[in-house]
Amino acid sequence: MAESIPKPSDDVLSAPTGREPGLQALPRSDGSAPRALVLGGTGYIGGRLVPRLLAAGYRVRVLARTPDRVNAFVWGADVEVVAGSADDPDAAAHAVADVDVVYYLIHSMGGGTDFEAKDLRAARVVAEAAAAASVGRIVYLGGLHPSGVALSPHLRSRVEVGEKLLASGVPTLVLQAGVVIGSGSASFEMIRHLTEVLPYMPAPKWVRNRIQPIAVRDVLHYLLAAARVAPDVNRAVDIGGPDVLRYGQMMNGYALEAGLRQRAIAELPVLTPSLA
Repeated sequence: MAESIPKPSDDVLSAPTGREPGLQALPRSDGSAPRALVLGGTGYIGGRLVPRLLAAGYRVRVLARTPDRVNAFVWGADVEVVAGSADDPDAAAHAVADVDVVYYLIHSMGGGTDFEAKDLRAARVVAEAAAAASVGRIVYLGGLHPSGVALSPHLRSRVEVGEKLLASGVPTLVLQAGVVIGSGSASFEMIRHLTEVLPYMPAPKWVRNRIQPIAVRDVLHYLLAAARVAPDVNRAVDIGGPDVLRYGQMMNGYALEAGLRQRAIAELPVLTPSLA
């Protein structure tokens, strides 16, 4: 893992306090508001980050494959939209023009054999465009992972993307987050579905894996704070909540909060789609 934060004395990011007056945008030298580009602005994290950036005083630009999706958000009329994808050099160059900070919140979730190559291509295209445009900072939301062990293809891809951005020449902060907990997040909805549907849960051995969940509001705090770190900071930082749990413990914790009885979890070497 990278350096563990969250603690108030950390020299890069401060821990969430429930108050964010210190996270207002720092104006440019000419007094104008800084501009933030959000890649993945219509996603789970991006859709929640954009209104916070606007409230903090940023001018916000969103790169979207389908611009009409932006209009579905209450903040849609308050942002500039660039049509295109991150792996398109022309669209990326247009999107990063006159931008102070790029929030890189995109990664592949689907299968296929070439998603890693696609992720790396998008990272390379954005990195090159950001460097050419003299962007001040890139903030990438990656995944918390142990050191020295084999990673899943998707997690490995996220690590590789972070490394590509760190090598871009643009000051980059890679926030390596644990399981993000919040209504609507993929991790939370999976835990809720499994816990509510299956009173007796046949599960693969990964339910024993240790995880460090973090609330979505805390992730948003760190993302906002990342835009204000010193310009010489170029590294990865772990972000996670105070508790280290196993997936099984999280499932039973949800059951307790939801008023359900504790779930019996039977570990299986392989979990078939029919059991899931």
